[in-house]
Order: sequence, then structure tokens, then C-alpha cells
Amino acid sequence: MTDNSIKEDVRHFYDQVGWQKISSGVYQNAEFEDLRPVSRAYIHKCHLRVNRHINHQGKYMLDAGSGPIQYPEYLTYSEGYQYRVCLDISIVALMDARERVGDHGLCVVADVANLPFAEGVMDGLVSLHTLHHLPEADYLPAYHDLRRVLKSGARAVVVNGWGSSSMMNTFRRPILLMERLTRRNEVVLSGEKSGQSTDKVEKKAEKGKPEHTFAYKLDADGLRKMLGKDFPVEIFVWRSVSVRFLRAMIQPWLLGRFWLAVLYGLEELFPRYYGEKGQYPLITFTKK
Repeated sequence: MTDNSIKEDVRHFYDQVGWQKISSGVYQNAEFEDLRPVSRAYIHKCHLRVNRHINHQGKYMLDAGSGPIQYPEYLTYSEGYQYRVCLDISIVALMDARERVGDHGLCVVADVANLPFAEGVMDGLVSLHTLHHLPEADYLPAYHDLRRVLKSGARAVVVNGWGSSSMMNTFRRPILLMERLTRRNEVVLSGEKSGQSTDKVEKKAEKGKPEHTFAYKLDADGLRKMLGKDFPVEIFVWRSVSVRFLRAMIQPWLLGRFWLAVLYGLEELFPRYYGEKGQYPLITFTKK
């Protein structure tokens, strides 16, 4: 695929699938998050970590790849700014973002790797789960463009996923085991309730899965190598465990809330370790 076709594929996915609502305030893209009550408090606190690393004052805060701003915690990032500049390749996402931020928001349909802004105009910047949708050739230019639009002294926060997490790799076999156990129970229960055979329930579940879109991810060493010494970044933890880990390993009947509270405490004690070894880093940089 060419770079342009990759971006068109991403736009099409989010317009036609990812940002289509399946219920009030819930998007098809929820397939890629754990929205169960057992994980809710942990997810909430992880979302709020972004606030520690941005300056809550200024005129413009850029939300690069804003989507529809689908979580309430995301709205807190622009508190203290006059305007939140929501940039996304999906017009569907921006229509919903506009409803959520109202006059506080300025919405722009554009490519995050080719920002249509002058140099040094943004007082702050966040970008969540966006840059991994860029072609490999656009990764480095995108980081430089994000830094270009920042004012001197302004700080940026980029949340992305690592392509490989040593922490999650350690749990690969336990995750597979728990997936088999929980899936078997869910399929049996679904079949009993509907009167269908378990085979039919499994086939129906497979058919209903949304398609995925392009993603290219690095690890911590790869990111630092790509950016080089002239582009220093700090890496903290946003969330150390993957959605797959949460759905498989965190169960109400296994004291799931308790273990997530323990995990969050460890992440707070060792944010840099879990940022590099876990699944989702919080990457910060400041324009000098």
C-alpha cells in the first residue's frame, strides 16, 4: 500500500466503522478498549495521567488526532486553555467532538503528519493513539511537525502503544489460557440462553467482529533511535497492560479490582519502568 492509500484506509475505517455509535456515547471503536465495570476505576485513573504533564494555561491546545473526544476524562486536558484545536482525518469524529466541546473547540480536518498551522502557535499539545496509524515514513516528520507548532517552553504529550511489550510477552501463555476458559464459558452460556449450538454462537461472534485498520508501532529503543539525540523525550507509563490482558486476566470473580489497584500503585512508584516495559507509554517533550 502507498502512504496515501494507508491514510485513506484509516479515514475510511473511522468514518464507516470506528466512530459509528453502537449505543449512546459508545462507539464501535470500543472493541479496542475494556469498558467493563471491573476495569473502570483503573482506566479512569490512567486517562487522567495526561493532566500531570501538560501546562493548563494558554490560548490554544492542539488535540492531534482528537477523534470524537469519546471519554469524559479527555475533556479535562484542555481546562485552562481558551480553545481546544481538534484535528482529525475523520469528519465523522469531528462532528461529535464539536458537540462535546462547543465554542471551546476549533475543529480542523487534516493529516496529523502535515499540520496546517504556523510555527509556534500552540501552548500545549496532546495526541492519543494516533501516530501509530501513520506510515513508517511519516513517523519522524510527524514528531518534528508536532514540535514545530509548539510555542517555546510548551509541552506535548503523546500516548501510543508499543509494538512489543516485554511485560505483556511474559503473560502470553496465561492470557491464552484465560481466554480459552472465559470464552468457553461465554459461548456455553450464550448457547443455552439462545437455544443455539455453541458452534453457531462462535461463528456468529466471529462474523460480527469489526475490521481493523493500519497500525505501525515501535518500541522504546526504536523510538529513541528514530528521534535521535536532538529530539529528547521522556517516557512514563500511561497504562502498562493491554486490552487483551484486561479482558482475559481481570475478572470480578478473581478479585479483579483489587489487582488493578495494586498494579496502579506499582505504576505510580515506577512510572518510567512500566512506561518502557508495559504496553502504553506516555511520551513527553518540550520545545526549547
